Amino acid sequence: MSEIKKGGSIVLSAQGLSKQVSSPEGTLTILSNVSFDIQRGESVAVVGPSGAGKSTLLALLAGLDLPSSGYVTLDGANLSELDEDGRARIRAENVGFVFQSFHLVPSLNALENVMLPLELAGNRDARTVSKEIIRKVGLGDRWSHYPAQLSGGEKQRVAIARAFATEPAVLFADEPTGNLDARTGATILELMFDLNRHSSTTLVLVSHDTALAERCDRILSLDVGKLVSDTMVAA
Repeated sequence: MSEIKKGGSIVLSAQGLSKQVSSPEGTLTILSNVSFDIQRGESVAVVGPSGAGKSTLLALLAGLDLPSSGYVTLDGANLSELDEDGRARIRAENVGFVFQSFHLVPSLNALENVMLPLELAGNRDARTVSKEIIRKVGLGDRWSHYPAQLSGGEKQRVAIARAFATEPAVLFADEPTGNLDARTGATILELMFDLNRHSSTTLVLVSHDTALAERCDRILSLDVGKLVSDTMVAA
């Protein structure tokens, strides 16, 4: 389990989140009145059966989608009060993403993939910062390789390095080990929790893996769109 950062402020807050969508059968409720606060530096797992609303919740928390009712505040900003450009700016400044399908740019090498968000943010030291974090994730000798030349585990290391490069307030990870074998997945998780321990970045993981969830500070359990439990994990 990662070290709990004591005395942290609230970095992410969901209040009364609901999401409905239209379907041929009528209105479908994906999330219903979900509320919680997450402290800066926490590691939080979001668990639940398929169709429980986990990925929808992640999209709402990151401002990739808007709720039908309720609101999310991310590092003090109410996402529902911002337009699309405003939400994109908040994400660029505060959010990192890691997905099971990596989402690397195939025409960029490992270093350039990590540099990308830093360059978009106008960081003049993008190359230096990126080389350092590439080294931290154990790819110091692979920085010039393109995604097609990397294994699945190496691609996920690059994705994690890219996500942490901007020192985001929150890192969202959606089934980050879903496409990896057990041994490689365990290595990737060690890396993510290590980076969480040594930074102020809050980790929010969607996973079906009970063992992974129990390594977090806290577990949020969803079922049929409702938050059915919010449990602190014992040390």
